Amino acid sequence: MTHSNTAVLSSGFRCSHSRVDNPGVGASPSGAEIPALPREFPEILAQAQDGSPPACRWLYESLAGRVAGYLRLHGSHEPDDLTSEVFLRVFDNLCDFEGDEAGFRSWVFTIAHRLLIDEHRRNARRPHTVELSVPVSESVAGGNAESDALVLIEDQRVNQVLAGLAPDQREVLSLRIVGDLTIDQIADVLGKSRGSIKSLQHRGVAALRRRLREATP
Repeated sequence: MTHSNTAVLSSGFRCSHSRVDNPGVGASPSGAEIPALPREFPEILAQAQDGSPPACRWLYESLAGRVAGYLRLHGSHEPDDLTSEVFLRVFDNLCDFEGDEAGFRSWVFTIAHRLLIDEHRRNARRPHTVELSVPVSESVAGGNAESDALVLIEDQRVNQVLAGLAPDQREVLSLRIVGDLTIDQIADVLGKSRGSIKSLQHRGVAALRRRLREATP
């Protein structure tokens, strides 16, 4: 991709016949805090679908950090640009979305997962974990238990540990921790059964704990 995160997101979001111009979400998502929910999610969604810039900005800022962190963790060459592309897809199809906040989060990560696969195919390489230029904890929105847990884990060199996990285990754990998705939502994103996801999570967590113990002096 050649566009910048700022350029894409300041160019406007489209929703059916409506267009949201310059919603003010051009800043890099890395390290952003989740904004406080100003009202109930259904109301925010309805306003965003009607083209409200503040509502669209909230939807973006609530998940952009997590999406960028997920993409970085899985070796995206240009995670900020790909995050922009994810949300362009989201807002182009927002009027077709029906569901609650959890369903919206799952939908956004489904789009992110598919675009990540497309990027890896274009680069003719398999997904893999790379060392992050910023800590994992700075790649997700702060102020919640998941972020706090990542800070603790990162002190034990989680980047190197995750790199040693099987790709399918790493995919499940990253969606669980960074994406904050449920088992059922991860199953939908990856197109696997609930039982398969639970098994992958169990084996991944066991391997993670084992590797963390081995990495501790």
